[in-house]
Amino acid sequence: MPLLFLKSYLPVAAAAGAFAAVGGAGYLISQQQHLPLWARGGPQPEDAEPVELLERPPPRPTQLERLRGSTRDRPFDLLIVGGGATGAGCALDAVTRGLRTALVERDDFASGTSSKSTKLVHGGVRYLEKAVFQADIRQLRLVYEALHERATMLSLAPHLAAPQGILTPCYKWWEVPYYWAGLKAYDIVAGRTNLISSRYVPSTEALDMVPTLATSHPDGSTLKGAVLYYDGRFDDARFNVTLACTAAAAGGVVANYVDCQRLIKNQDGKVVGAVVQDRLGSEPPFEVYARVVLNTTGCFVDQVRHMSQPGAPDIIQPSAGAHITLPAFYGGSSRSGIIIPKTKDGRVVFMLPFLDSVIAGTTDAKCEVERTPVASKQEVDFILSTLQDYLGIPIRRSDVLSAWSGIRPLAADPRAKDTQNTVRDHVILEESDGLITASGGKWTTYRLMAEEAVDAVVATGRMPTNVKRCRTTSVPLLGAGPEYSHVLAVQLAQDFGPLAPPAAQPAPTPSALVPRSAAASAPPGPPRVAISAHTAEHLAQAYGSRAGRVLQTAQDRNLGQRLVEGHPFLEAEVVYCVRHEYCVTPEDFLARRTRLAFLDARAALAALPKVAELMASELGWDGPRRAAMTAAAREYLATYLPPPASEPVAAPAS
Repeated sequence: MPLLFLKSYLPVAAAAGAFAAVGGAGYLISQQQHLPLWARGGPQPEDAEPVELLERPPPRPTQLERLRGSTRDRPFDLLIVGGGATGAGCALDAVTRGLRTALVERDDFASGTSSKSTKLVHGGVRYLEKAVFQADIRQLRLVYEALHERATMLSLAPHLAAPQGILTPCYKWWEVPYYWAGLKAYDIVAGRTNLISSRYVPSTEALDMVPTLATSHPDGSTLKGAVLYYDGRFDDARFNVTLACTAAAAGGVVANYVDCQRLIKNQDGKVVGAVVQDRLGSEPPFEVYARVVLNTTGCFVDQVRHMSQPGAPDIIQPSAGAHITLPAFYGGSSRSGIIIPKTKDGRVVFMLPFLDSVIAGTTDAKCEVERTPVASKQEVDFILSTLQDYLGIPIRRSDVLSAWSGIRPLAADPRAKDTQNTVRDHVILEESDGLITASGGKWTTYRLMAEEAVDAVVATGRMPTNVKRCRTTSVPLLGAGPEYSHVLAVQLAQDFGPLAPPAAQPAPTPSALVPRSAAASAPPGPPRVAISAHTAEHLAQAYGSRAGRVLQTAQDRNLGQRLVEGHPFLEAEVVYCVRHEYCVTPEDFLARRTRLAFLDARAALAALPKVAELMASELGWDGPRRAAMTAAAREYLATYLPPPASEPVAAPAS
C-alpha cells in the first residue's frame, strides 16, 4: 500500500513538468503575460508608461464629492460595488488602464472575508493532490495559476508579503517519500517562479526549527522527519487596504461605508448605475452613473444580483472557515510553520507565525451568509484538538488570544450543468441586464481575477477606445517601489532607536524619514521619538517606505507612546491611518489598519478608549458621537473573544 501511494505521486511530477513546460497545449504561453517583467527577464515594454501615484490618496470627503459628480451624461466608465480583495484589485487594474473608475464599499475595505484568511499566498498543495487523484485538469490549472500569481503578489508589496517555510511532519516511514514527491511536484508546477526548493528535513532539524513539534503521534508512531516547503505569507487586511489606497492614489474614486441600495436601469433595462448612501453622513441617498457596473461583493454577490433579477439562480455556496490565535511560544518562537495535511475528517490545518503570534486553522463547513460571523466553540475545539496531536506541549484554551470566522464565497457558474466538485476557481459573467459579476477565487489569484474581470468590462464595447492593456503585474503598491529596502527595519531602529548616536546624520529618504539626530538643529518642539526594535520591525512591515511618515506624525504630535502594553502599535498610527488610509471607525484601526483584534482581542478592547479619543480629536466627533463609535467598536471586538477557558484540550502527544 505505501508503494502505491508513492507510485501515485510519481506520475504527477512528470505530468506537472510537462504541464509547466508546454503549458497544457499552450497554456504557459498565455500565462507568461501575468508574470512580472523582472520575473520573466524581459525588457520593459516601450508602451508601458510609469503609473503616476499621488503622494497622498484624496481624503474621503473629496471622494464622496467626486462620486456625487457623476451624471447620466458624464458617467464613470466603471462603478465597482464591493471593496474586498477582488473589488480593490479591479479598481487598481481599471484606473491604471485609463478608465474613470469608482468603487463603493458598504463597510470597510477588507471588513469581510478578505481580512479573515489563513494569511497564506499559496498555490494550494491539497488542490494539487486532488488534481492527481481525481485526474482533474481544472485543479492543476488552478494550482499553476496561483503559484505564478504568488510570485507576482510577493513582488508587488514585499513589506506585506514574504516567503514562508512550512514543515510537513512525517510519523510513518512511507509519508516521507509520499510528501516529498508531492511537494517536489508543487515546485515543478511553480517552475522558475518557485520560491525555495522543498527538501527532506531530519527529525533533529525539524525539532530545531519548531521545538514544540511532537516527537511521537498518539497512534504510537515516532517522528521520522519532515518535508520543508515554501509558500508565501502576507498581511491580508493591510494588503487589501493598500490596494484600495493605491487605486485612489492612481486617480480612482474609492469610498468605504457607502452602501449600494439599488441598481439604476435605463429604458432598455440595462444597468447604468446605482443609488448609494454615505452610511456615516446624514445626507440622503444619491445616484452614481457608470457605463458598466461590476459586482465584486464576495459572499454577498447574489444579494446584489437579486436587486436587478430577483429570480436569478444563486452562484455562491458559502463555507465558513475559523481560525484562532495563540502566543508565539506555541511555535517555539519559530519563523517556520507546520501543515497537518490530513486531519481526522480529511481537512487541512495550518499553524503559522503571524505578527509575533501564531495562528491556526482552518475549518470548512457550509453556513449561511452573515455580515459578522463568529467562530463557534466546536470549531475552536476542532482546531485545538487537531493541533494537540502534533505538538509536544499541552494546549490550554485559556491561551487562545483571539478567534474569528470568515465566509468563503465558493462560486459555481449558473451556466454549468452541475455544481459538483466546485473548485476554488472564480466565475466572471455578464448578466442579461449588463451587470457583470466576479466572484469566487482566492486571495492569491486576486490580481489575475481582477485582470479578467476588467477584460470582460472592456469586452462589452461600452468603454472608451483608448483603453490600455493590464499593467498590474508591474505597479508596486504604496509602501513598495524602488524606495523600499528590506533593511528598512534596521534603518528605523538605528535612526530612531534609544541607542541612536547623537552625531548620526543619515541622508533624507523619499519616505520623509527624519532621524532623531536631525532634531538637534531644529527649533524647540515636542520630545524626540524613540522606538524599540520591535516597533521598528512592525512599522517597516506594515507601512513599508511610508513608515517614516508615521514617525514624523509621532514627532510632530508627540504621539510616540504605545497604545497598549505588549504590542508595538503607536498612538501616531491612529492619526496617520485617519489621514492617509481612510480609517473612519475604531474597529477599522483595531482590526484592519493594525491587526490587534486578530492578535489579541482583550488587548484591542483595552486600546479602544485611546483609539477613540485620538480619532475623535482628528475627525471632530462630539461627545455623543464618540460614545456611539466606542460602543459599536466594543460590540464588534467582542466577536473576536475566544470561547471560555477550560482545562487543557488533551494530554500532549509527547
